Amino acid sequence: MAAEKIYKYDVFCVTSDVFISPSSDPLLPTANMVNTNGNSKSERKRVLVVGAGAAGMSCAHHLSTHPERFDVTLIDAVDYCGGQAFSIPLDKERHGTGWMNQGVQGGSYIFHHTMTMFARQGHHADPVNLQVSFGKDENFWSNVFPTKLLAKHQKEIKRFNTMLKIVRWFEIFFALIPIKYLMKIFWFSDEFANTIVLPMVALFLGTGNYTPEVPSIILERLCTSQTYGMWYPGDRLSVASNLPHMVVFPRFSTFYEDWRKNLISKGVNVRLSTEITRVVKRDKTGVTVKLIKRTAAPDNHNPNSSWVPYDAENNADARAQEVEEHYDELVLCILADTAKRILEPTASFRENRVLGSAKFADDITVTHWDSDYMKKNYENFYNVDQAVSTLSGVDQSERNRMGQKSFKPMYMIKMYSQDLTKLEMCFDCTNYQSQFPPEVPFEKHVFQTIFLNKSRDGHLWSIDEIDEKKIIRKDWWHQLCHSWTHYAFVVPWMWLLQGRNHTRFAAAWTLVNAHETAVISGIAAAVDLGATYPEDLERDKFALLSFRLYYLLAYGKWYRKKATKDGEGKNWASGIYGSVYKGPGVVDQERLTWREENGIKD
Repeated sequence: MAAEKIYKYDVFCVTSDVFISPSSDPLLPTANMVNTNGNSKSERKRVLVVGAGAAGMSCAHHLSTHPERFDVTLIDAVDYCGGQAFSIPLDKERHGTGWMNQGVQGGSYIFHHTMTMFARQGHHADPVNLQVSFGKDENFWSNVFPTKLLAKHQKEIKRFNTMLKIVRWFEIFFALIPIKYLMKIFWFSDEFANTIVLPMVALFLGTGNYTPEVPSIILERLCTSQTYGMWYPGDRLSVASNLPHMVVFPRFSTFYEDWRKNLISKGVNVRLSTEITRVVKRDKTGVTVKLIKRTAAPDNHNPNSSWVPYDAENNADARAQEVEEHYDELVLCILADTAKRILEPTASFRENRVLGSAKFADDITVTHWDSDYMKKNYENFYNVDQAVSTLSGVDQSERNRMGQKSFKPMYMIKMYSQDLTKLEMCFDCTNYQSQFPPEVPFEKHVFQTIFLNKSRDGHLWSIDEIDEKKIIRKDWWHQLCHSWTHYAFVVPWMWLLQGRNHTRFAAAWTLVNAHETAVISGIAAAVDLGATYPEDLERDKFALLSFRLYYLLAYGKWYRKKATKDGEGKNWASGIYGSVYKGPGVVDQERLTWREENGIKD
């Protein structure tokens, strides 16, 4: 390799598109801009944020509100901002819309920070009531109408509700016990555990084929928590009969591009197709890193470079020349195993132990419109042969009428007949995402089928059954496994790593794999560096509570309030503990995005 060039950060200039403005008018202020008071760059703290996903963008955003104190560079190995959250084009004539979100599609009303960031860039989320379809034929059940499987397991469903109370009472003892052992402790049948319980949890955060290893506290809280309990309140007859109130995210590629332009306008040096290969030194003077310039792929999704050792199939930019740069602080908004790899020359024992304890699996999402595959493997419609009229003698006519009239499942799970503990997950994006028309022929629906954990479970996959002519796109993901070990050996110990050696970690894996966690983690890194937590979010009592708890867990520090009591954000929190977001980042009307894009007015 040619001799390496060495640069100081100060020599880099912001590109000519600094003053590009967002395509939408912000619904909220984007920053509390502060005059630099004549401070030169050399007097400001130079911060390198690695990763332009939700965590990195959030960190850079909140640092940029203090231009007199921070000189921020944001880099990513790919050629777009958003990380796993991006959009792809569709054939509008066939599918009813010209785009859809990939990777990240929606979330909960507890995502206060996420939806506030939407509003800051002039975007909004749309509401949706989640319908699910778990299993096929005799193993099928739904939260919309009662089925034979639920009727068969009435005794176990009642015992399941009793178990939840016991686990709630003695949560400290049951918290980290894997679900698979909890099911055995309370003598549940394998069929009940695999076909009813595991899908309920697999839906949450996409825990997928590691669901049996998920700690019991997650299952219990999903059913008993009044704030983020997706299946709260529980149903003694049907396990879950509520339709969780969720939100569908806006067009992510547009949102993140607007956010990128906004960061540039505030002085952040955003450098895409720029990959960190290693950290070569961390000492009292700061952090020295080596970077390479990547070749941008046509779709902006650059393949792994030759510096990524575990991907033998890709060897991109093997001749790229490393350059050395120096910064005062480093924020790693990347996966734990990637962080461990690039820190390796300088990593401490604690960093190696904690980061090395995070487990990941390689999954693939196939976006397609093969309705025949869906009919073969999932229950997509109300099935009178599967429905039952009573459960434990209680009439179910009303729920059956609802199923007949409006059953449109959005999230589906297939259990493999060879091993019911292993799952395949799928979204009916046409039913779920709000830019699609409300009525589209099933043969033109767009689906995302997710095949999980290639190395261990790839032999079970039915991916070859999908019609290649109807595949729109394939995307590989290196996904976090929410094993109980993650909550024993990673999450509780992050505070021992944060801020040491001028390095901080911000990403969803630091707690749970959710867009909201990523956004909060980025804000936490910025606040720990000296940025200010936004006043409007501080007045939102649930947003503040969420941030405080995360900051305490991840940094071992309690955030003290600074904002005045009255002002913007005071009325954003509603519902139990203020958990239901009522701020400007979400609207009240379902599929408003479809109406806006097509000029439809009711």
